[in-house]
Amino acid sequence: MEMERQLKKLSFTGVTMAILLTIAPNDVFAMHIMEGFLPPMWALAWWILFLPCLFMGLVRLKQIVAEDSNQKVLLALCGAFIFVLSALKIPSVTGSCSHPTGVGLAVILFGPVVVAVLGAIVLLFQALLLAHGGLTTLGANGMSMAVIGPVVGYLVWKLACKAGLRRDVGVFLCAMLADLTTYFVTSVQLGLAFPDPQFGVSGSIIKFMGVFCITQIPIAIAEGLLTVMIYDQLTKRQLIHAGTH
Repeated sequence: MEMERQLKKLSFTGVTMAILLTIAPNDVFAMHIMEGFLPPMWALAWWILFLPCLFMGLVRLKQIVAEDSNQKVLLALCGAFIFVLSALKIPSVTGSCSHPTGVGLAVILFGPVVVAVLGAIVLLFQALLLAHGGLTTLGANGMSMAVIGPVVGYLVWKLACKAGLRRDVGVFLCAMLADLTTYFVTSVQLGLAFPDPQFGVSGSIIKFMGVFCITQIPIAIAEGLLTVMIYDQLTKRQLIHAGTH
């Protein structure tokens, strides 16, 4: 009961921050691909790729809750963490803005499959409440932030564990590289949809990467450090057990 009470307290804190973000000014474009920006063909293609991942995530989520219903509060905490971090918008000198993704913690605790569901819920609420992203582009944003980024982060986490690296180093690398992968995949998605007239798809991808890179690299490092702090607090309070992940 004590563990559940502490988790609920942390979750309520995250929800409060999320509510504050919904009433904050929203006047810049972020790394989420905005509504209607992708050509219909590409928007549909990314949705088709994302839906099977979402289905597998729902199946895995049902299994986790069936095995231990207390995990629902921890899942909510991970979802709130993703929502709050990915809703932050840090302006860049390029005129766009970047944001963290917050998926590293959920990847470590539940694996990348579940993150597809948490990410989809977050992206849906952000599209409806914050005009951050969109419904037509949710498939593309979901593939970058909730599928490919988490898969890379999970692989890095497992490799770090097998290599015998300190757990905090593994957490940091997982969160940081999941963030950077999301940024890279978004650049690829935009480059495929809008190839450069002179240099083609590759030239366009490089240009889109340049839009975000000035702020995204330090953001990824900061996200890695923050995730280490959160993970450390959860283990110190015995809300999670480090050896089981």
